[in-house]
Amino acid sequence: MTTAPLRIGVLVFDGAEELDVVGPWDVLASWAAHSALHPEVLTFSPDGAGVVLAKGLRMVPDRSADDVGPLHVLVHPGGAGTRRLVHDSAHLAWLRATRRTTPLVTSVCTGALVLAAAGLLAGRPATTHWSAFDELAEIDPSVLADTEARFVDDGDVITSAGVSAGIDMALHLVARLESVEAARGVRRGIQYDPAPPV
Repeated sequence: MTTAPLRIGVLVFDGAEELDVVGPWDVLASWAAHSALHPEVLTFSPDGAGVVLAKGLRMVPDRSADDVGPLHVLVHPGGAGTRRLVHDSAHLAWLRATRRTTPLVTSVCTGALVLAAAGLLAGRPATTHWSAFDELAEIDPSVLADTEARFVDDGDVITSAGVSAGIDMALHLVARLESVEAARGVRRGIQYDPAPPV
């Protein structure tokens, strides 16, 4: 396991959903800018090269998976690119190895499919995008799917539902890693106050 400072890595890859990446990153980076814990929030891709996200946003990550170093928290986004990663034996092996040294692994949206393919959700409660529960069951029928929750905190693994739910999960992470007051401060700062559609 790693030691201080607190380090959070947001994985990026071709076909990752933009808000799955940027939503949690913005929450966590906003927290880092004001927290006495001085967490480090960084992005990384498998090889360190730039990626093209699902809707065409191009992104240059901070590091590669090989040089990202030890993390306290991994954020694995979803998006169309996860369908390839579910069958990528090298990525799944990397994810299993990373899990062994990372205290907290999280996913956004269909990132849960990749966690399941790596065996990280076996017999555990989890959620994903509303349209992907059948896929999740096909990958690992032992996953205890929660179709209602915005996010599911199962201790050392947290999964969130689709896309914008990653923001809720990231605010929960701030509350868990520092305090509810810190999370409320971030929420005010980014002016995140969702209301039901009319």
